[in-house]
Amino acid sequence: MLRPIVKPPIRIVHLGLGAFHRSHQAWYTQHAGDSAEWGIAAFTGRRPDAAAVLAEQDGLFTVVERSGTGDSFEVIGSIVEAVDGSDVGRLAELVAAPSTAVITLTITEAAYAAAAGDSPLARLVTALAARREAGAGPIAVVSCDNLADNGNVARQAVGALARAKDADLAAWIESKVSFVSTSVDRITPRTTGDDVAVVAEDCGYRDAAPVVTEPFHNWILSGDFPAGRPRWEDAGAVFVKDIEPYENRKLWLLNGAHSILAYAGLVRGHSTVAEALSDPLCRDAVEAFWDEAARHLPGDALGIPQYLQALVERFGNARIAHHLTQIGMDGTTKLRMRALPVLTAERAAGRPGDGAARMIAAWIAYVSSTADFQDPLSADIQATKTLDGEHRTAALLALLSPELGKDPAVVAQIHRLQGYIATAPTHV
Repeated sequence: MLRPIVKPPIRIVHLGLGAFHRSHQAWYTQHAGDSAEWGIAAFTGRRPDAAAVLAEQDGLFTVVERSGTGDSFEVIGSIVEAVDGSDVGRLAELVAAPSTAVITLTITEAAYAAAAGDSPLARLVTALAARREAGAGPIAVVSCDNLADNGNVARQAVGALARAKDADLAAWIESKVSFVSTSVDRITPRTTGDDVAVVAEDCGYRDAAPVVTEPFHNWILSGDFPAGRPRWEDAGAVFVKDIEPYENRKLWLLNGAHSILAYAGLVRGHSTVAEALSDPLCRDAVEAFWDEAARHLPGDALGIPQYLQALVERFGNARIAHHLTQIGMDGTTKLRMRALPVLTAERAAGRPGDGAARMIAAWIAYVSSTADFQDPLSADIQATKTLDGEHRTAALLALLSPELGKDPAVVAQIHRLQGYIATAPTHV
């Protein structure tokens, strides 16, 4: 069994307990120089399963760093408490505690638009109300989701929910809660039964909740921490004043390429990132998009050539089985951030933006070929199946951008590219 360790006090509350949080924020917190002072209480998002499994292991789990040549193993103990996300009472109790200084979020991009009473951000507003009532002082909310300007997006979403609940609460949040923007990066596929078996064989104990991830990790943060924070910089985190260039680098070059590989790869019969990258059509589509996106990422400080070379090596690591169906979830939300900014910038510069348009075309080809996908607008996507040809392409494009959906030239461009993706021969 996993070895017991001395637990640090809870000073961080996390919403969205899942594999990525455990491979990233929990890993960084364990590797901070003052990790003994910073424990995490992590709440699940959609289902309680992850909390139940981790609670049985006293919060301990194994991070398996999987390179192209082998695995390394590390037990992580920074998660002190794993909690069912529906336990709003415990969330409020922890957020209201004066010792709690940071709230981190990995709730998925789509959750920021959710206004339901049981949504993660609605639960957060309830917990912040408890902190205000307790007089516990200022706190930082750190969004770690793949959204441009994610701290400000979180601020606006939380503020809107708070205003609907209590104007005085909204004013308190505005004055006492800091919203920190971040860019996060570490490829973390879903854990499989084989991964569990590898840990048991190599480590000599059974871990029901290991996390497999790549050796690479990156975390850029921008914002204030009024109640303090761990020394994450000891583990390689970087704190900057202007995060936008780093956000765009990640959202476009890594996440955008992932979307192309996911949708084009699934249409063409692939299942993982490494498989799709080995398909010349998919690889060419990625590189064309990279050429476009790089034009709008100025400055030598971003190290774009080195970043792209690292991406090729990371994507090509066949020992990381990063499944395309996982990447392909919530396409309407993701493509607005990954494809549309580059397409808009290219068109503004007088260029067609075929690389960005091909990403959208691949998504349309994918949702047209299967009913088995997850998306916040799945009902709207399914409703377009009564339409034919460019009419359906226009309707689907309008779900991403009503303006572009009315542009005949862009509709024709994306419709043409969609057909090429679906029918071009596969040579792997």
